[in-house]
Amino acid sequence: MPLVPVVHRSEALRTAIRQGLPRRGWRVERYASVERLEGVLQRRLVDAVVVDVRTEWGETLRQLIGRFPRIPFLALSAFRPDDGALLIACGRAGIVGALVEGVDDEAAGEMIRARAASSQRRAALADAPRVLRLTEPLQLRAWEEVLARVGTRTTTAHVARALRRTREHLSREFGAGGAPNLKRVIDLARTAWSADLLANPGYTVSTVARLLDFASPSHLAECARRVAGVPPSELPALGPKGVLARFLRGRTRSRI
Repeated sequence: MPLVPVVHRSEALRTAIRQGLPRRGWRVERYASVERLEGVLQRRLVDAVVVDVRTEWGETLRQLIGRFPRIPFLALSAFRPDDGALLIACGRAGIVGALVEGVDDEAAGEMIRARAASSQRRAALADAPRVLRLTEPLQLRAWEEVLARVGTRTTTAHVARALRRTREHLSREFGAGGAPNLKRVIDLARTAWSADLLANPGYTVSTVARLLDFASPSHLAECARRVAGVPPSELPALGPKGVLARFLRGRTRSRI
């Protein structure tokens, strides 16, 4: 499950953020300092970071933002009228949004959801149902389930179980009407996510393989070649949209 780390002194603020996010697919945890973030980013699939920049602004935070540009960093602080210079510095460093503590607490969840890395990846694949010929309700539900599970080692059996179908029935119905088979679509989603994560200089192929629960870095490489016809090193240049475009060039079928 993707994580939203909150670097802030207030546990109540973490609770408010969590309540503003959907129940499924979001985990919010509070950390005492920005120094803890490096380890978290290497171990966990992070969707967005919220930081009290009035207490945590400094070189460590600036470096993290630069190393992980595809993960949105947002400021949530008790800003004062004389914090204009700080806000300008945050914007120049890559902070993508600023919220005022005590005023925007209830809106924080909505802003995080809109700016989250997973939301941006989903937006990049917004045309996928149409171009993959996913038109039936069951196909669309399966697609959503695949996206919800992209950070885990997912099989057609997992998706079928979630949709209360047999594996055979779901595989048959999903591939109807010229759509790709489900196994290949699972590979597509994981490769698209990999492309976006690898655009962060702070991530290696090994780290991304671990974050997305691939069996190994070589497994990620095999998936990238099956779906996009390129090694992992070329995925960042493609991005999720480019991965989808390459997938459509005759790479949509596999053994079920």
